[in-house]
Amino acid sequence: MDAVDRAFAAHPRRGFLPRAVRRRASYDGPLQIAAGQTNSQPRTVADMLRLLDVRPGHRVLDVGSGSGWTTALLAHLVGPTGEVRGVELEPELVRFGGRNLAATGQPWATITLATPGVLGDPDGAPYDRILVSAEPSVLPQELVDQLGEDGRMVIPVAGTMLLVTNPGGRVSEHGWYRFVPLR
Repeated sequence: MDAVDRAFAAHPRRGFLPRAVRRRASYDGPLQIAAGQTNSQPRTVADMLRLLDVRPGHRVLDVGSGSGWTTALLAHLVGPTGEVRGVELEPELVRFGGRNLAATGQPWATITLATPGVLGDPDGAPYDRILVSAEPSVLPQELVDQLGEDGRMVIPVAGTMLLVTNPGGRVSEHGWYRFVPLR
């Protein structure tokens, strides 16, 4: 069992879903949570986390934290010597995801309300890793600029999963995926 599988075992999807859809937690597809948003397909989340290559002690930014599931998984991967900052635009999801995350007992991870018109958390940058769980039509340079030296960002752009690595902001493609739009 690798680190991603251990994180999934420690933080099952079911605990991050609204009661009405918890019975479908094992479904390998996106599930509605609130505010027109979804909890991502588990296989997709696992693929993204493996591409991201999160290590203990990393500082990680989780853009579009939604239900808090990816934030909790990332917190498990960085451990208590790391830090995870989730940002979410929907106030209802900040409350929902924040409660879900708090229940995991990982105080080194937080979810805050994103500032409208600001992508990510430029004031908290640089980050070792950035996970983006919403899809822009073009790669946002303002997120690339928040990557630290030797940083990695996984982001779906126009239907293609991209891995962006520093130094140099190199981009590689990793399959076709569908996500809610990044606003």
